[in-house]
Amino acid sequence: MGQKVNPISFRLGITETWRSRWYADKKTFGGLLVADQKIRQYIRERYQFAGIPRIDIERTSGEARLTLHCARPGVVIGRKGQEVEQLRADLEEISGCTIHIDIKEVPHPETSAALIGQAIAEQLKKRASFRRVMKKAAETTMQVGALGVKIELAGRLGGSEMRRRERTVIGMIPLHTLDAMIDYAFTKCVTTYGTIGVKVWVYKGEQPSGGTPRAPTQQATPARGAS
Repeated sequence: MGQKVNPISFRLGITETWRSRWYADKKTFGGLLVADQKIRQYIRERYQFAGIPRIDIERTSGEARLTLHCARPGVVIGRKGQEVEQLRADLEEISGCTIHIDIKEVPHPETSAALIGQAIAEQLKKRASFRRVMKKAAETTMQVGALGVKIELAGRLGGSEMRRRERTVIGMIPLHTLDAMIDYAFTKCVTTYGTIGVKVWVYKGEQPSGGTPRAPTQQATPARGAS
């Protein structure tokens, strides 16, 4: 099953947490779910160059607290916090409830699957060579400290007549290991000759029961001829 489902949802409650955390009855669940989707879509469209890989939403009675994980938080905050206040007012109008916004900086943007996918999509729109883009992105991620990365593109690559799929893998991606901290993201790249799907997996190590990430242990192999 590790290769058949989303790696994030596969590890919920183990190494990952829910992106939306609230409870509602059957009458209000649908409306709150749609409101969450509108909030995320509005933020990503308005701040597409701020590098926002993740948006967490926590709801209480009549209030919602948003946590924006940003690679460039200054773009969202603005001068003297004016931009974030305008964002809060716009979101309150969309959702109809009180909004509180927290902004956290992404410590290593080069290992974020969503940001890697966005960077690849931007380069593909500029008609860059897809093989060169995939290879460079994977090598940069490994140099920063990732233990494995896999990038997969699907669509009319290079403007070809037939749709095809290309993949680049460096290191290891243990999809069946539930303790493995694997970041995954899917990004759509809309070009003049069609839509290209960009999938990115990044392996950051294993997380033990204590909650601290650790590198995978490798068993020593005996020397040739040893008993």
